[in-house]
Amino acid sequence: MKTIFTRIQEGEIPSVIVHKDALCTVILDINPVHKGHLLVISRDPYPTFSECPLPILNHLMDISQQADMKLRSALECDGTNLIINNGAASGQEVPHLHIHIIPRYTDDGQKFGFTKETYAEGEMAKYGEKLEF
Repeated sequence: MKTIFTRIQEGEIPSVIVHKDALCTVILDINPVHKGHLLVISRDPYPTFSECPLPILNHLMDISQQADMKLRSALECDGTNLIINNGAASGQEVPHLHIHIIPRYTDDGQKFGFTKETYAEGEMAKYGEKLEF
């Protein structure tokens, strides 16, 4: 089954495309956090970041940087959030790799945050061992 992003890239669903090449498409998000909110979408429907080949990821990062610079200059925003939701538990709604680039403004009222946890004594070292590669 095609994802909504595949259907957008194939022209089945209308969208505003600001960049398109052989590996990705950049569109305006239809439900933006702020106007100008962009989505950098892989051409092929890799379900998650972890499943995307490194050369494609490198290209997506390059295009994301270009899109971020254009967004900052064109909209004169004070900052941006670049977000990849990786898997359903993280909030990923479409199983097709995409990067959100959200313009941010000082005192825009948007909050991005998490409830923070603390490590028990010695626990951080154990996590470090588990995650070493």
